Amino acid sequence: MNGTEHRIASGNIQLHAVTNGDPGNPALVMVHGYPDNHRVWDRVVPELARDFFIVRYDVRGAGLSDKPGRTRDYRLPLLSQDLEAVVETLIPGRPFHLVAHDWGSIQSWESVTHGPLTSRILSFTSISGPSLDHVGFWLRDQVRDFKGGGTLRVLRQLASSWYVFLFQIPVVPEALWQSGLDRLWPDILKKHEGVTDARFSPLQKADGRFGVKLYRANFLAHLINPAKRYANCPVQVLLPSHDNYVGPQLFDQLVRWTGKLTRVELDAPHWAPLTAPDQVVEAIRNFVTQHPNPASAP
Repeated sequence: MNGTEHRIASGNIQLHAVTNGDPGNPALVMVHGYPDNHRVWDRVVPELARDFFIVRYDVRGAGLSDKPGRTRDYRLPLLSQDLEAVVETLIPGRPFHLVAHDWGSIQSWESVTHGPLTSRILSFTSISGPSLDHVGFWLRDQVRDFKGGGTLRVLRQLASSWYVFLFQIPVVPEALWQSGLDRLWPDILKKHEGVTDARFSPLQKADGRFGVKLYRANFLAHLINPAKRYANCPVQVLLPSHDNYVGPQLFDQLVRWTGKLTRVELDAPHWAPLTAPDQVVEAIRNFVTQHPNPASAP
C-alpha cells in the first residue's frame, strides 16, 4: 500500500518510514518482525487508516533502512532509540498507540517497559512477540517446576524456537540467505504459513541476512540474566492459535508484568497480519478505542 515516505536520522543511521491516513487522527505506530519489513502491515493499514494516522518504519537492517554491519549495533537500547527517533520526527510530542509483530514486538517491549516513551504510549498490542526478559523469568520458573511439567513445557518451546539457536551460529544463516533462501521464501510462506499470495521481494535476501544480528545481539544475554520489566500502559496480546514458533505458554505469566491484561486468540498462523488481517484489525481497533488519549477527552 502506498503512503508518504520519510527518511529519519537515528544516531548515525537512516531509517525509512511510511505514513498513511489523516495526521489529525490518533497516531498508531506499527513495528514489523523478522525477516520482514514495513510491508507486512499492508493488509491491515487500509482499514485502520480510516480512523488513525498510521506510522510504519523499516527497522535497522531491514527494508530500505540502513544495515549496520556490527552485531552490537542491533542491541535493544538502540532499537528503542530508533522508535524514539521515528515518533519524535513524525508525531513530535504526541501520545500514540503501539502495535508490533514477532521481533518487532520483542524490541517494542523495551520502550513499553522503560525509557523516555513510556509516558506517551497509550496502549501496546503485541502479536507473537514476548519480552526476552519475561521469557527469561518464565524459563527459570519452569525449570524449577519439574514435577508440574515445567521441563516438558520448556523442551516444547525450545523445539519450536530451533531457529533461534541456528541464528547464533556465525556465517551459516547468512550463507543460507545468500545461497537462495530468499527465492524459496515465498513458497515456504505459502506451504507452511498460509500466505497464499506470497511473492518474491528483492529486499528479502538482505532482510534475512542482516536481521539475524537482532537475535545474536540480544537473546542469550536477556534470557540468562533477565531484568524485571513492568509495562507502563495497557497491554493486549494477540495469540495466533496455529503459531509454529511462539507458544501461548510464554504469555502465561504476563499478567505479572502488566497488571490488567487483554488476551485475544486468533484463528491464524504466525503471520496473522498477512493471513487474518480482518481479525487483527478488529482486535486492534477494539483495544485502542478503549484506551483513548485522556488529554483529548471532553
